[in-house]
Amino acid sequence: MNDFRTIADRVEIEALRGEFTDAAMMRDRPRLASLFTPDGVLRMPDIPAEQVGREEILAGGERLQSQWDFFVQTTHPGTILLDGDTATGRAYIQELVRALDGRQGLNYAVYHDRYQRTMEGWKFAERVYEVRYLDTSPLAGTAPHAARSSGTDRTDAAVSPAPAASFADPASSRRLERVAAALRANGFAAEVLDDAAAARVRVKDLIPEGAVVFTGASETLRLSGIDEDINAGGRYDAVRPRVLAIDRATGADEIRTLLAAPEFVVNSVAAVTETGSLVLASGSGSQLPANAGGAAHAVWIVGAQKVVPDLGTALRRIEEHALPLENARAQAAYGTPSAVNRLLVLNAEPRPGRGTVLLLREAIGY
Repeated sequence: MNDFRTIADRVEIEALRGEFTDAAMMRDRPRLASLFTPDGVLRMPDIPAEQVGREEILAGGERLQSQWDFFVQTTHPGTILLDGDTATGRAYIQELVRALDGRQGLNYAVYHDRYQRTMEGWKFAERVYEVRYLDTSPLAGTAPHAARSSGTDRTDAAVSPAPAASFADPASSRRLERVAAALRANGFAAEVLDDAAAARVRVKDLIPEGAVVFTGASETLRLSGIDEDINAGGRYDAVRPRVLAIDRATGADEIRTLLAAPEFVVNSVAAVTETGSLVLASGSGSQLPANAGGAAHAVWIVGAQKVVPDLGTALRRIEEHALPLENARAQAAYGTPSAVNRLLVLNAEPRPGRGTVLLLREAIGY
């Protein structure tokens, strides 16, 4: 019986290591994260990176994955030393990788592992990645586009350039949850809500009555009713009505001061990446300082159609989708064209708790 149990444990641990490679190759990050215990750790000192817990492992993996042009990992069996319900071991890795920014190489590495028996079977308690050899010479090969998407969720995980039509399609609930996890890993508070009506209620919970609030120019805020709630509802000290009452020729300095450092800024974004970055675009730039950090608190309401894989796709979404729509609106409203003269990218929130992202399951705004 003991011999059979030992053999079964070794087979299951070897299968666990194979499952890790398969999940990485298939770009199935939720499955990869599930291979760890809830408090499991993935350490990669040579990158450097350290992710503790399934949520961080998921978010960190998706950040890394978004940078790949292609990635190939081969795992070779190593040692397994059993000790009751725990075990240690090593697996030997060969990898080929090319990033979207041109970085590339071949490497050989070792995973130093600790395993834990759980009710769900053997899981990784810790994986420590040690690079033993690295060759950054240019790689001659290429990856067919069909090989760049997940075998489990092609709609959500494709990393080849998204067609413009997809920029209006809402992301799935599962994809939104992954984005929320990535945002939290980057220091933002993030919530997934059903629709704009839920966001309208949540904004009232987040912002105390009497607070000084500046709303950015946003179709999302206008269509949801949040703009009217803040600027015409009488509940807050709204900045925008005050700014509109100031003569722009004589009160430019006062306007800049009011817009730059309110207590709260409420806005939307042009795109949110699966790696947890927010991207805002502006013609004048007047609303960007408050979003960047001038406001003590920020709340961003984001429709499900604004999720994109990475920053490159975010810029395409702005130029190919959002700008034409905003240009048509500006021409009709003001008789002047719109332009993307300023861009703001928020990769992380250095003051945890300052910024809250409300991700909606419905598409709204541009």
